[in-house]
Amino acid sequence: MGRVALGVVPATTPNVLPTSLVGSYAQPDWLIDRERLRDRFPPRVRAKELWRIDPRYLEEAQDDATVVAIRDQERAGLDILTDGEQRRESYSNRFATALSGVDIENPGTALDRSGHPNPVPRVVGPIERRRSVQVRDVQFMCSNTSKPIKMTVPGPFTMSQQAQNDFYESDAELALAYAAAVHDEIADLFAAGADIVQIDEPYMQARPEKARTFGIAALTRALDGIEGTTAVHICFGYAAIIHERAAAPCDHISIETAQSNLDTSILETLPGKGIILGVIDLDSHEVETPETVAARIRRALPYKRPDELTAAPDCGMKYLPRAVAFGKLEAMVAGAATVRSEG
Repeated sequence: MGRVALGVVPATTPNVLPTSLVGSYAQPDWLIDRERLRDRFPPRVRAKELWRIDPRYLEEAQDDATVVAIRDQERAGLDILTDGEQRRESYSNRFATALSGVDIENPGTALDRSGHPNPVPRVVGPIERRRSVQVRDVQFMCSNTSKPIKMTVPGPFTMSQQAQNDFYESDAELALAYAAAVHDEIADLFAAGADIVQIDEPYMQARPEKARTFGIAALTRALDGIEGTTAVHICFGYAAIIHERAAAPCDHISIETAQSNLDTSILETLPGKGIILGVIDLDSHEVETPETVAARIRRALPYKRPDELTAAPDCGMKYLPRAVAFGKLEAMVAGAATVRSEG
């Protein structure tokens, strides 16, 4: 399980307030057209036109960008690393379009979280995962850092809402099919050496009634029998489904508090769960001071012990300028160290 499976012992992480990305880190301008990326809603189908690199050399370039992301995290002092999602056009489309049963050449349409129509994968047959999607990503991470690593996968409920269902009788049935694929991917990621696997489920925030009706069941199916440390990241709007999330079989739940200034008393409703605490505001290019970060962490301490918290940005850092993203990571590490020193 974890890095031991590959014979590499991860570096020790602090028991109190380790630091980590939620998932993505800023991609280099030489790799992806960041202006075009910013001007469109995150793609649900493939968006190969965003890459600046000749397809013959793209994988090598993505590997190089991943090394840069790893080194930036190490230089900033993060305790748990991700690959920065450097190989992805969005957090979900790389995995979702790799599954069988999906027609990506003739996309469908679905409403995005803001209610606008968006091209999406069209489900025309049984959703199946016939091969691993991110196992090589884990292996590459393990060969380039000795620190613990976290990999992220899109959640089954979110993928069911980012698709046009032309096959299954209901979205609930579709979500369970996605859940089976996610489950098998997670199991393989742990076997390959991942220390933590996180499921991203932002559509649970946007569509809480559907999330309550069948989304939590799909998430539970995806995690059924999984052995390894797991996390779930949603987005704003926790109150609508917080009790259901508490019952989900995951170890950590990601809670955004910086931009939203969320009432952290809500953490009391999550007994037994570790909290990935969002303390970096991604809506601003201003780099926080370490004291600002420390103050955001302290807001959670009446409700969670320090050893139940991981400090992180609110969400992914994909759209930030690289210098801003790195500065924010340094501030986050320094702020966590300040609170850690206070006992």
